[in-house]
Amino acid sequence: MRKGLISVCLTTLALSATPSVFAEPTKAEIDLGKELAFSRKDGNCLACHQMDDGKLTGNIGPALGNMKVRFPDREMLFQRIWDETQFNPITVMPPFGRHSILSKEEINRVIDYLYTL
Repeated sequence: MRKGLISVCLTTLALSATPSVFAEPTKAEIDLGKELAFSRKDGNCLACHQMDDGKLTGNIGPALGNMKVRFPDREMLFQRIWDETQFNPITVMPPFGRHSILSKEEINRVIDYLYTL
């Protein structure tokens, strides 16, 4: 019984999207997140969202600003980027994580950047 419980706990930890405590991101991590968010081949957030100093921004999705206040629970923001369809089944936002467009690490870097907005 105990061995099974440990296995379940380890599986749960492995599936967790983000650690419970984050160190402050470095400037390099924030810059990588911005690069991913602005990239037309990776995150491509600018296709649908207005943000920061982005050029040729879209207006399909909400403007991305004041993100720490809007999403104080980092895990919730992660889950929305990972797969927005779990919150809004008719969204046009791609499920970046579920479809392996961005890795967990890349989504976390994007969030590092978004939290500066």
